[in-house]
Amino acid sequence: MELIPTLFHCFIISLSLLASPIQSTSSGFSINLIHRDSQLSPYYNASSNYYDNLRNSLRRSFTRSSRIFAQKSVSSPLAIQSPLTAVPGEYLMKISVGTPPQDFLAVADTGSDITWIQCKPCIECYAQNTPIFDPKRSSTYKNQPCEIKICQRFEGPLLCGDQNFCTYEISYADWSYSKGDFSFDSFTFGTTSGKPVVLPKVSFGCGHRNGGNFNKFTDGIVGLGNSDLSIINQLSDTINGKFSYCMVPLKLNGSSKISFGSDAVVSGPGARTIPFYTSDDEDKALFYYLNLEGVSIGDTLIKFATNKYPTNANDYYGNIVIDSGTTLTLLPSAFYQKIEDEFKRLISSTPVEGEQDFSLCYKKEEGFEQKVPTITLHFTGGDWELDVSNTMLEMEDGKLCLTMAPSNLAVFGNLQQMNYLVGYDLVGKTLSFKKTDCSTQ
Repeated sequence: MELIPTLFHCFIISLSLLASPIQSTSSGFSINLIHRDSQLSPYYNASSNYYDNLRNSLRRSFTRSSRIFAQKSVSSPLAIQSPLTAVPGEYLMKISVGTPPQDFLAVADTGSDITWIQCKPCIECYAQNTPIFDPKRSSTYKNQPCEIKICQRFEGPLLCGDQNFCTYEISYADWSYSKGDFSFDSFTFGTTSGKPVVLPKVSFGCGHRNGGNFNKFTDGIVGLGNSDLSIINQLSDTINGKFSYCMVPLKLNGSSKISFGSDAVVSGPGARTIPFYTSDDEDKALFYYLNLEGVSIGDTLIKFATNKYPTNANDYYGNIVIDSGTTLTLLPSAFYQKIEDEFKRLISSTPVEGEQDFSLCYKKEEGFEQKVPTITLHFTGGDWELDVSNTMLEMEDGKLCLTMAPSNLAVFGNLQQMNYLVGYDLVGKTLSFKKTDCSTQ
């Protein structure tokens, strides 16, 4: 798989654990997201400017995407692999585990299902900035017995270990890995309301053997994929399988947001709801597929004809993954070329030399934005119309580039989702979206 997997490009969820927590009966809650390159991020580098950060983000995106759909092998017949490539995550999520809570930063990932953190006793661990989780310090920590349904149902990532307790073993496309006890504990999330949400008995991996390309800022993974093992489906009684995000444009130094439960509902004037699909292929089952019928450049419709991925949703098909962790929108090369040709036909300006992974760029002249044709993506169930800010990105002073790129796969990336409220309903298998100003959400 070649897709950069995760629900999240370049952000950290800032969670402050305040008094009077909301218990798990809360129907919805929201959390602020802070860009990984901002001054609040542990990745912040004062010597890097906006364009440096953007180029680095694209480099990380393509490095990860080049490995996701790649052929994978595992270290043992009982191990499975997540599509995530374990380089530093584009979004981090601050989670608090146990009673009393212990704080951690973990990659928030729509391409993973098992949530895990490093745990004592640490037989084999990589260095991390925060203290490693100590289950003995938590009064609510419990090992899960092998007899529980989830341990028996997911044989492969979940195994029956010593003392009849459930264990997990997961490896990644770059040979990073995590192994340990599959356990229960309380998770605490800070919210934008100032009152934390406490969710008891969350299933997670307590990793005693972890290694590979994780770095000291990353304490584990938060699984947000479309799987019963993911934290989204685990908390279905609380959040009813719903989450949403709203990403501010890259140049704005504001907070983005991720919401769960009733706070994640996308509704009102301008809201559209379309189906998403999942694949029967085990390696692709975690991703959210849409069905792209075509793309309009101005008034010209270019139909999208490509191999479709089989799904288990009424024998229907999806052919493009929506992913907030991939920067550019990636399209099969022949289809992309038709879009680029039509784009150039409608703009009288002469293209300039491309920038890094961008194929089509123009000099930013006075009035250029008014020349940019409207791009509309026609999905089964509804149209997604892009503003100029979603279509063209300033890569350096005076140069604007098209936020699409040729590839051997199809991914709807985050640059074209910015300033949209995007909501996922895993129960109804729908995706809703609405144009908005994410800096005011």
